[in-house]
Amino acid sequence: MIVCGCDIGSLTAKAVIMENGRILASEVMRTGIGPGKIAEEVFEKALQKSGLSRNNVQRTVGTGYGKNKIPFADDVQSEIACHAKGAKWIIPSVNMVIDIGGQDAKAIKVNDDGSIKKYVYNDVCASGSGRFLEVMAEALNVELEEMGELSLKAEDPVNVSSQCVIFAETEVISILNEGRNINDILGGLHKSMARRVVALARSIGIEQDITFTGGVAKNIGVYKTIETELGVPLKKMEKIDPQLTGAVGAALLAENQVAGQGG
Repeated sequence: MIVCGCDIGSLTAKAVIMENGRILASEVMRTGIGPGKIAEEVFEKALQKSGLSRNNVQRTVGTGYGKNKIPFADDVQSEIACHAKGAKWIIPSVNMVIDIGGQDAKAIKVNDDGSIKKYVYNDVCASGSGRFLEVMAEALNVELEEMGELSLKAEDPVNVSSQCVIFAETEVISILNEGRNINDILGGLHKSMARRVVALARSIGIEQDITFTGGVAKNIGVYKTIETELGVPLKKMEKIDPQLTGAVGAALLAENQVAGQGG
């Protein structure tokens, strides 16, 4: 049984090829072009890595921001369902998932079978998202990949009060012009972001074990600050890129559908 999960997010596109519950290949690309075209590209790259052709893939499930634009998808599922399924498969002890994507943040309680127990998300404002970090990196002239490590060096994190990305950017530039240390500004930004995301999770009740998925989970500053705000350690994905969680979940749902188990 060979299946594919394709997650087309607002900032990145991901594809995972699985065979009988085992990952054969995966690919992550920037979503710099239309969702349909990037879906084709990321799928082809994953196929090349696996040594397979499209004819070998029995079913593909799409998810993410651009899921309805994936031309080869046999079915589409919500990001929430796919992240829940993927996270539970990757770390079986997980009961809660915090996901930060390009445009939104989610907190999901997960049942033993990887289905959704309860969830909440914020897609009204990008202040708790990957896009927020991208905007701030550009405003501060800092490499996105360096933000997390630099934020951990903060000695006196600033207070960033603005909830809106646009207002927060203006506030940060003003603080920078006052001569505040870049590390302290980044420390304040990461703390502000973590507090919003943890408040989201608390609104449905914290349940351990908790894991952190999405591209932002690779930012060590956000990761550590969320742990501090939660007061408990997160279960780290050691062998699988947390950015692939949604695509993994989509592939698992595709397997269920091929096996006649629904999904």
